[in-house]
Amino acid sequence: MYLSNHQIRMMKHRSILSVLFLFVSNLLFAQVQSPEQFLGYKIGTRFTPHYKIVNYVKSVGLARPDMVKVEKYGETNEGRELLLAYIASPANLAKLEEIRNNNLSIAGVSTNKNAAAIESAPAIVWLSYNVHGNETSSSEAAMQTLHSLVDPANSKTKEWLKNTVVIIDPCINPDGRDRYVNWFNSVAGKNMNADPQSREHNEPWPGGRTNHYNFDLNRDWAWQTQLETQQRMVKYNQWLPQIHVDFHEQSYNNPYYFAPAAEPFHEVITPWQREFQGVIGRNNAKYFDENGWLYFTKERFDLFYPSYGDTYPIYSGAIGMTFEQGGGPGGGLSVVTNSGDTLTLVDRVNHHYTTGLSTIEVASANAQRLVTEYKKFFADSRSPKAGSNKTYVLTSENLSKIKGIAHLLQINGIEFGAPPFGRSFSGLNYASGKEEKGQLKKYSLAVNTAQSRSVLAGVLLEPKSNLVDSNTYDITAWSVPYAYGVDAYVVNGAFPLQAYNIPITAKAVPASTYGYLVKYNSVNSAKVLGQLFRQGIKVRYSEKPFTYRQNLYDRGTLIVLQKNNPANLLALLNQYVSENDVEIEAVQSGFMDKGPDFGSPDIKSLRAPKVALLTGEQTSSLGAGEVWNMFEQQLNYPLTLINTENLGRVNLSDYNVLIIPDGNYRTLNDRNVTDKLKQFVNGGGNVIALENAVQQLAKGDWGIVLKDDKEDEKDKDKNTKADYSLLKKYENRERDDLVNSIPGAIYKVELDNTHPLAFGYPKTYYTLKQDTRVYEFLKDGWNVGVIKKDNYVTGFAGTKVKTHLKDGLLFGVAEIGEGSVVMLADNPLFRQFWEEGKLLFCNAVFFVGQ
Repeated sequence: MYLSNHQIRMMKHRSILSVLFLFVSNLLFAQVQSPEQFLGYKIGTRFTPHYKIVNYVKSVGLARPDMVKVEKYGETNEGRELLLAYIASPANLAKLEEIRNNNLSIAGVSTNKNAAAIESAPAIVWLSYNVHGNETSSSEAAMQTLHSLVDPANSKTKEWLKNTVVIIDPCINPDGRDRYVNWFNSVAGKNMNADPQSREHNEPWPGGRTNHYNFDLNRDWAWQTQLETQQRMVKYNQWLPQIHVDFHEQSYNNPYYFAPAAEPFHEVITPWQREFQGVIGRNNAKYFDENGWLYFTKERFDLFYPSYGDTYPIYSGAIGMTFEQGGGPGGGLSVVTNSGDTLTLVDRVNHHYTTGLSTIEVASANAQRLVTEYKKFFADSRSPKAGSNKTYVLTSENLSKIKGIAHLLQINGIEFGAPPFGRSFSGLNYASGKEEKGQLKKYSLAVNTAQSRSVLAGVLLEPKSNLVDSNTYDITAWSVPYAYGVDAYVVNGAFPLQAYNIPITAKAVPASTYGYLVKYNSVNSAKVLGQLFRQGIKVRYSEKPFTYRQNLYDRGTLIVLQKNNPANLLALLNQYVSENDVEIEAVQSGFMDKGPDFGSPDIKSLRAPKVALLTGEQTSSLGAGEVWNMFEQQLNYPLTLINTENLGRVNLSDYNVLIIPDGNYRTLNDRNVTDKLKQFVNGGGNVIALENAVQQLAKGDWGIVLKDDKEDEKDKDKNTKADYSLLKKYENRERDDLVNSIPGAIYKVELDNTHPLAFGYPKTYYTLKQDTRVYEFLKDGWNVGVIKKDNYVTGFAGTKVKTHLKDGLLFGVAEIGEGSVVMLADNPLFRQFWEEGKLLFCNAVFFVGQ
């Protein structure tokens, strides 16, 4: 073949360009620094502050824009960046949005009308690191994993990325991580000290596990009460990956844990989800066996509670898994374990790095089946088996409760609508557990199971928890109707729902020269009360129901008179109506149709509470954090945090409410401190004790008595033969103790709603019971919330626990001198998702002791 000179010149030119392109490409690839090159130290020899992790992730994105997209999805309470890194082959990264939309189409949750393509769809693998801030090895491993995926010398990861898109969240909890890292770096010496007794292995209160408000983000996936979770879950539900791994650490004396998980599995988990956990586990085991690393599977970490980083993804169609490295907060850079081995941070990082890459490898090799089974999961959800269709109906006279549930469903991608039938229908009544006639109240919504997110919807709404194994890791009951305090029914059949239109109740408050009435029936009402106090507005309330212009106003209704209040009162009330969706009505006279007139002794004045909260050492960081979060993020009401160890030196006369959260208080054994507290209460102060703090007060002279569990001596046979029930097998020691266990079950509480502590409630309240403590009825005080016989509702409670939990007090008010002690033996603010308990807590702050 003859080539012209022009063609020869063109070929040479192309050759030169090709060589130049390869040179430039290699030069660019060479700029992808390893974590060690970028940071200046080997990963695992120091703890990396969060900002350096962010900088490294961004540097990789800049170096390989053809393979990595870095996205800021939010900020923490303390202003630290929250990032995602999307890693894919150049071909897939170029069509990343197309892949995301196609994945949602496969799940049936996309607005895109195009048919979903599954043949060429990559598997989406989401890796989440450092949800607990002091479980620090995982964020270090995230950087190594990211580098391996884009390293031009790594031929294996190139192949894996042909079939996968990997999403890395390098640090879910930056505030907690930096709290730990900054503390560790401030106390560690020049050389690492592996002695577990050294101070660098003993983290001070509150530790780095939690976020800014001392909240455990690993329990917040479904409820989304925290800022970090709210921002992250928007992104997660925009992708709905096929695989999600949540990287954790446990005690440094434990070997590595990876899936498959332990029983109980929730009954909705599919055979495929169970099977593929084993596939990934066996691949992890292969690498651990090659290196002689110990591990365990199928123990401790179950798949039941729906708000974890493994269960929430599972109920959303993914293979969700927790990986737990030994190390935790006490591991430091190096620690000697109980077995005498030395565990280093380098080891811990390497183990997480290995399981992360192993998971991507398995996903790539099984991408087609992952996508196919994923599609089947959602298809089966939309078309349940015959006879399994259900419609959940939730109804209440309280709009704020229904709107709260609607918001929860919405942020979780669960479809809902208005009930399709009239006000009367038949279904399984949550309250009675029986099939019976139901009656719609003023506000209602319904959820049917013929939808893509039906599995998650069913788990969150189910009236009873079906446990196949009672030895579980967390609470065993969480049903949304009980948590929100609404009536609910399960109706057989998935009825087509009508459009749900959120009722608009906020309306302009008409002017009045006399005053205004604020209905008090929700946390929003309490928030308005707090804002009125902050503006210096004088507020009264009624201890008895009354009728004005044929409208009934219940106990606790707030009365705000124009006289002696600021001229801009109407403008403030209209602002509060629009911000809080409360009902405020004008009143033209103090003369009522029925009930007390406004000059009656049954109309009481309220004082603005000046509130202090015990915190620091001796308190539960979680318990104190829930209260702190409630005041700052929901009530927006001033709160002073006092270190418990300083209580003896604090001038309590500056406050009239003192909150003692759950904890273990040495201070309450100090006679001088308890005398000071009694002086505070006798002088008109209000002490609010929660959970274990109530038990500790019961040990002192406060009129609170813990109900014991003595056996009835009359029923004992003094001459019985040997008790063979005492002969127990050692291997069954954990299970044998389950008769005394209650990890979290729902009980019905009978309320005296004529007492200010229970204003705004019906005559019953559902509590999440996590311990066996109940108290004797108060002789000098008010027994506001009591458990009677047969008040168990759902969740696991051991046989001995069920026998004990009856005829006792949970919520009460002991009156001492001019003040009071409010006892909240169960936590009304549990993980901030137990919405029905929040008003009880607000009443304790704003009403009791007035």
